[in-house]
Amino acid sequence: MRYKDISGKEIVNVKSGTRLGILGQTDLEIDKQTGQIKSFVIPQYKWFGLKKEGIETSIPWEAIQKIGEDMILIKD
Repeated sequence: MRYKDISGKEIVNVKSGTRLGILGQTDLEIDKQTGQIKSFVIPQYKWFGLKKEGIETSIPWEAIQKIGEDMILIKD
């Protein structure tokens, strides 16, 4: 799967139903040896999305349940 195929999708927690962010506003942690995605790193924004806070949420690739047309569903 290529980054352009998953970019722009909403990341939603299946268990709580909360929206965690949009891929494209997130960073990826990539394994240097294999090139595989290890996790999504979602920064927390304040001031209407203009400024990043120091807090980040890391979602491991194994937590992804389904990648659909519009969103990525993850399980806590």
